[in-house]
Amino acid sequence: MANALYDKGREKFLTGAINASADTLKCALLKSTYSPTLASDEFYSGISAHVVGTPQTLTSKTVAAGVLDAADVTFTAVPTANVNYCAIYKDTGTAATSPLIALFDTAAGLPVSTNGGDIIIAWDNGPNKIFKL
Repeated sequence: MANALYDKGREKFLTGAINASADTLKCALLKSTYSPTLASDEFYSGISAHVVGTPQTLTSKTVAAGVLDAADVTFTAVPTANVNYCAIYKDTGTAATSPLIALFDTAAGLPVSTNGGDIIIAWDNGPNKIFKL
């Protein structure tokens, strides 16, 4: 698989249900047990059983020319697991209504076998940054 946007997340951008500038976006680390279905996976509740550690809020977000960027993300004291992915989602405060946006398996630092230490996800500094719509 390559880095991709969830289909339902794309739809929510087009309907205005996701506003990357104003909404709280979080990044979650996902165990190797997660089997992505980009066409139908829709909410955080569908992936929460595969999450390792505590999802982190994207900070210093910028949106320009359809490109999302944010500060690199640090996950502290991540429990032991094999992490294959990180997912970005809009946090509504309720897992069953928090839409999935993007899934990454080639971000710097992935995949990784954790050992209780910190994990840093470094976003691309190229023209597409985190992702481009």
